Amino acid sequence: MVAMKDKLSTDSYKGVRDFYPEEQYIQDYIFFVWEHTLESFGYEKYNASVLEPTELYRAKSGEEIVNEQTYQFIDRGDREVTLRPEMTPTVARLVAKRRRDLTLPVRWYSIPNLFRYERPQRGRLREHWQLNADMFGSTSIEADVEMIELAATILKNFGLNDTQYEIRINDLQALQQTLSEAGLNDIEAHQYRKLLDKKDKMSDFDEQAERLLGRPFTLTLAPSEAIETVIAKLHQRRIANVRFVPSLVRGFDYYTGLVFEVFSTDPTNNRSLFGGGRYDNLTSLFDDTPMPAVGFGMGDVTTRDVLETYNLLPPYKPTTAVSLCVLNDAFYDLAAELAQELRLEGLNVSLDVSGKKIGEQITKANKRGVPFIIAIGDDEAASDTFVVKHMATGVEKKCKRRKIAAFVKKATTR
Repeated sequence: MVAMKDKLSTDSYKGVRDFYPEEQYIQDYIFFVWEHTLESFGYEKYNASVLEPTELYRAKSGEEIVNEQTYQFIDRGDREVTLRPEMTPTVARLVAKRRRDLTLPVRWYSIPNLFRYERPQRGRLREHWQLNADMFGSTSIEADVEMIELAATILKNFGLNDTQYEIRINDLQALQQTLSEAGLNDIEAHQYRKLLDKKDKMSDFDEQAERLLGRPFTLTLAPSEAIETVIAKLHQRRIANVRFVPSLVRGFDYYTGLVFEVFSTDPTNNRSLFGGGRYDNLTSLFDDTPMPAVGFGMGDVTTRDVLETYNLLPPYKPTTAVSLCVLNDAFYDLAAELAQELRLEGLNVSLDVSGKKIGEQITKANKRGVPFIIAIGDDEAASDTFVVKHMATGVEKKCKRRKIAAFVKKATTR
């Protein structure tokens, strides 16, 4: 065997992340708040494969995403396959497949990992996880209002107040009507909306718009009746940090009506956090009958960034409640037996098998942040009584083995 000249790098692929226990703890917390909030509104969880036919995205996501931002390959059957860059086309496919069996409206959510080949930067990576919340089967404006209320409730459940973010909304149906009345044909209107989507990043928007259309054009768009109704209803639900922004269009081609985007108001992280809107025609990719739908996607990267900005990230706590440390090899069987009993009582218990001196075992458990330590030696084996030490306070409690779990649980909830 020829020895390798160079060792492999320990770095991950560019634009993706490794999740050590401390990072996974934050990720699990984000997912928990998402799931708890969605299910409190009556949404049900679904999932699907990360692989989809490329044609699914070519049809509706937009050429820029398909041609420049997707991971694509040809499989062994000569089929074009893409790692999903977003979840909305997938959920539309799932709904279209079983539309005759579904009780409408459908309220579904998922937390898929998504892939886009783009330049990694703050708030944007090549792989991320995203909460997708969607309602299918309702044209009612109440569905649009609920979606925005749901988004605001998630942020509230993370601990944000309404001065720390702003909800911006627009009506693409009203925008399209305004562009048509101004004399723009369908191609010009589509190109203008694409340009409008990049307006905040441009210093010469008016010049670019004039160059695109071949004539000067200034967008004048007042709030539609739908926008006014949504804002009024949100105010009734104590969501007042909402603002009409006529230039908001979102990046995807499939949006058809009301769209919204949530922005952080902190000057150090003043950027879009997430957004969504109404897309009533997406299921028509699969059959002749479109189904009304509204939804949004909220990424884990921008979520973590905004929580960090406002000091709302929870401190790391290990999942292990008790570490059992043994004086020597003779006490492993007793320790393993005690560990089994405590686990049956609902405690997470680790047994130190390092063979180190007991002082070193206790030091390691304390370094990992395990809150309770039990040392096991001759006295414990003879008396069936164990000293449980709470490391944060230094308090020690002698307990018969059948009472250990109750003591730990009580001490933990204080």
